[in-house]
Amino acid sequence: MVLCAVALVVSAAAALSLGVQPSSTSENGVFFTLLEPLITHAPLSATVNVLCLLLTGGILLAINKVFTYVRSMTHLFVSAFFLLNMANPSGLVTFNAGTLLALVTALTLMPLFASYQDHHSQYSIFLIFTIVTAGMMVHYGFLVLIPAYLLGFMNMRAMGLKGVLAMLFGLVTPFWIALGLGITTPAQFALPHFEGLWLMTRDAWTSHLTILVATTAILGIVLAVMNLYTIMNYRLQTRVYNIFFIIVLVLALIALCLDFKHLAVYLPLLNLTVAVQVAHVHSLRAAPYRYLFILLFTAACIASCAFTLLPI
Repeated sequence: MVLCAVALVVSAAAALSLGVQPSSTSENGVFFTLLEPLITHAPLSATVNVLCLLLTGGILLAINKVFTYVRSMTHLFVSAFFLLNMANPSGLVTFNAGTLLALVTALTLMPLFASYQDHHSQYSIFLIFTIVTAGMMVHYGFLVLIPAYLLGFMNMRAMGLKGVLAMLFGLVTPFWIALGLGITTPAQFALPHFEGLWLMTRDAWTSHLTILVATTAILGIVLAVMNLYTIMNYRLQTRVYNIFFIIVLVLALIALCLDFKHLAVYLPLLNLTVAVQVAHVHSLRAAPYRYLFILLFTAACIASCAFTLLPI
């Protein structure tokens, strides 16, 4: 895990020094526009971006130590998360909405998992939906988390009548505050402009980012199907935790198809869910197959990074 973290930092530094251009993920939210880069100073922006990715991995590791959604005590899912992000150097050179989306998802896992079969989790429900709605006000990419956490809390058996009310208040509160304090006005309301997969040009199909996203998506689907049978034999609580990652994986794929123009926003979130599936493959498969898979996976991520950097 430490070596993968170092590789992530080195890849970001190399991409920045070689002048790799960031993927354009600028898009409006409900009231505001999250312009990119979020930090104009290039070295500082890359540093903050990498630190947020490292923090996301650390949060995933800490949550696993409490809730053990990956049953074997391994750090491999954090390593896989770092490698998958390293495979796309253009997502490392600036602090962007995709990194922020993955970080918010990791931060909100703790209150979600802690609400398992707790019918008094209204505070957690309100907090999560308030955070997600506040993010949606500045970037529509956060919209994918609303159905994810709705299904997540229902799957946790924590969504009663009071939970539904807490969710509704969480959805309304950021708008209420922003409009009430005069931070924004109803005239600034903007609808999202989605460009789906079916509107891709011929050149977009052959771009490195498109191929990387397609490969990651296929890998996630295949591994999730392979792992699902074994995961369904886990105890109920662990099974519920892992089903949430599959829900987020499916919703991230749907978002990619509906909003393919901004696929870089959803890639870190997709990487997070695929990394968990990689860890399950390693823990559920016997040697030497699992070691061969990890070697091939690591080599593919390094090759993707090198493919971007070497032509420059």
